[in-house]
Amino acid sequence: MLSTDRPMRAHARRNRDELLAAARRALAATDSDGAVSLEGIARDAGVGIGTLYRHFPTRQALFEAVYGSQLDDLTAGADELLAAHPPAIALREWIGAYADFARTKRGVHETLKAGMAAGRLNPSTTRARINAAVEPLLSAGAADATLRKDITADDVTTMLVGIFLATATSPDGEQTTRLLDLLMAALRP
Repeated sequence: MLSTDRPMRAHARRNRDELLAAARRALAATDSDGAVSLEGIARDAGVGIGTLYRHFPTRQALFEAVYGSQLDDLTAGADELLAAHPPAIALREWIGAYADFARTKRGVHETLKAGMAAGRLNPSTTRARINAAVEPLLSAGAADATLRKDITADDVTTMLVGIFLATATSPDGEQTTRLLDLLMAALRP
């Protein structure tokens, strides 16, 4: 395993990034936990299986790293959307991205749950990061009067989690999209 005491060499960082990208693609293509081939991920990344195991000693470690990198992308995306769109549109776009993020986690739910139980993933930290991404969108919308002023980021996160749980077994995204649109209507003044 690579030491965490010193920065990764550029080649090692590139291999790790390629492995994460390949794992993200593989997980996006499947709905069943554990159905992805680690050998296939290594091959897709252009590295050997030994390199995969040096970076991610277990399937669990790989899936947790993918989750973390996707959460990083999701939370960073809120600022980018706000810079490119009016606040209400940016919020709806971000909510759609969060729905996609939640949908892709269904296939690895048990793996992520085990990571949470072991303390490697912290649901309250995840929620705080989601709230921190939503807050500037809500504040900007309240400032330009396109979103209600009495809604908190945690209110939105709670409603989103409820929608995602309620539609988890839905075969298509139609119900989720409809409920997200209803949520946006409720957030308008």
